[in-house]
Amino acid sequence: MPRIRFHKLAAIVVLIGFAAWMATGEFSSVGSAAVDHQKAGEPAKGQDAGKPKAEAEPKAPLRTVAVVTPPRKTYARAIRVSGLTEADKRAVLATRVAGVIDKLPVKQGDHVKTGDLVLMLAAEEKISMVDNAKQLVVQRKAELDAAERLAKTGNLPKLQLDTARSNLTQAQSQLDTAQAELDRNEVKAPFDGVIDRVPVELGSSVMQGGEVATILKLDPVIARGEISERDLGYLKLGDKANVRLVSGQTVEGTVRYISRDASSATRTFRVEVAIPNADGSVPAGMTAEIQLSALPTDAVLLPRSVVTLGDKGDLGIRAVGKDNKVAFFPIDLVDDTPTGLVLGGIPADARIIVAGQELVKEGDEVKPVEADQATINKLIGEATAGTQ
Repeated sequence: MPRIRFHKLAAIVVLIGFAAWMATGEFSSVGSAAVDHQKAGEPAKGQDAGKPKAEAEPKAPLRTVAVVTPPRKTYARAIRVSGLTEADKRAVLATRVAGVIDKLPVKQGDHVKTGDLVLMLAAEEKISMVDNAKQLVVQRKAELDAAERLAKTGNLPKLQLDTARSNLTQAQSQLDTAQAELDRNEVKAPFDGVIDRVPVELGSSVMQGGEVATILKLDPVIARGEISERDLGYLKLGDKANVRLVSGQTVEGTVRYISRDASSATRTFRVEVAIPNADGSVPAGMTAEIQLSALPTDAVLLPRSVVTLGDKGDLGIRAVGKDNKVAFFPIDLVDDTPTGLVLGGIPADARIIVAGQELVKEGDEVKPVEADQATINKLIGEATAGTQ
């Protein structure tokens, strides 16, 4: 009996212990619990309880960019526009009366002076009327001279002297009228120029107002183009300009006119450049590129590769400030040369990023390093085999 009671007592103790273990909710074995804690990044119970948490991971290294501080110079702002040449003056000559061409002393290509006869219509009757009017004037003048002599001696009444004077005035008026009628049959050059077109022939009949010749004034010849609103403020009358013709010829001229009224379709302004052309070597109507030299400005010469887009879509460059953070500067294009872009609007102390600018953005902290000598030489347009 004592032995049976001992077993019953042992069973009760085991049952109580099992119930207590169930109440703790720990079902894993000790080894499994330790593994689970380690997988979760927590120390196992009873292990490293007094140790501090692990330190934060180190920052990523700063991105390295190549920078330069290019030399600054004063550059003449260049404005390039497409245009064409045209005559300084152009006139289409026409007859004022109808008739038959009696004289045609000019042909295409002839140079004429102001007042030279270009064409005359047959006018025998009008010529006769002019001759008669001239003779009448001579007669009336002689009568007046005689009347004045007699009036001085007292042998002619004053009334007859006044009549002689009136007769001379009337004769002169008739001559002027006859001469004006004859002049209507003549076509004369209104200015010095070259005859460009003669669409009529000697002996042909023309109507009143019919075209008989075209005359051009080609000295100076004019190069005409259109500039944008942005460039308008940089130009003034008298500025020099280079004009490159489609033939390859380059000539120099002076800005003589800048329109103050924009085209409603293009919002551009007409500009005219006067080019000396005494020998007539520059024709009218030829395609040309006009390069206007405007007010000089402080700028730097940089390769095209440094130009990038900002967050707002503006063209500009990225530079590194004193705090080694990236900044964006919009550019002012002063000129586009074969060796690079001449850019204004860049601060004097800006360290311009020439390599890696597309991999950073505004506000990023970077590690700037000076670009190598070859890059600097390229920037200032002096790259040679010797300096590299």
